[in-house]
Formats: sequence, structure tokens, C-alpha cells
Amino acid sequence: MLFVYYPKCSTCMKAKKWLDENGLEYELRDIRTENPSADEVGTWYRKSGLPLKRFFNTSGNLYKEMKLKDRLPEMSEEEQLQLLGTDGMLVKRPIVVDGDTVLVGFREKEWEILVRK
Repeated sequence: MLFVYYPKCSTCMKAKKWLDENGLEYELRDIRTENPSADEVGTWYRKSGLPLKRFFNTSGNLYKEMKLKDRLPEMSEEEQLQLLGTDGMLVKRPIVVDGDTVLVGFREKEWEILVRK
């Protein structure tokens, strides 16, 4: 299982603690130093079944500075994926990838699927 996170993010730390408390093994990946590529995000997006907008860190400073709220609706899916691949701070976190299961953001109820696997 891959756990993509930002060490300074309190939600990511809660998620990491939850994984530890549930005895789940994972590989840590710092989103800041190992930015997901556009291809990776595309693969995760397709596996997740989520709208692509869920992969954007809409509360992040970079998202706001780039005025993406207004720009995203006019961008193609490919353009959005390429943009996500440019900077990890644009990507919503944490992300867990476990086979075909991809979870974005930490919602404990959603994450319980990982324990049942």
C-alpha cells in the first residue's frame, strides 16, 4: 500500500496514525519531494471513480494563487492531469493506493475498506 502525504499536514498525520493503529503496512511518499506524475494521477483518478476535481487541493495556497477555481472548468481532463503533475502542493492529500483501491483525503468511514481487505 502506498501512502502519499505531506508531513506538515495535520490531516495526513491523523491518517498515518489511523493506518498505524489499524496495523496496516504502507510505503510512505512525501508529496512535496516525490511529486506524483501526471500519469500516476491519471491512473489513480481512473481507478478511484472520483471526479478529477477531488484530486485538487482546493484549500491550498497554490490552488488559490493560480485562480484554478475559475480556470479548471475550461481545461481539458488531460490539461488538468498535466497541471497536477507539476507540483505536489496542487494535489489533494493524503492519498492511499492499494491495488485497485484509491482513497483521496482522509475520511475514516471510507478508509475502513482498507481494514476489511
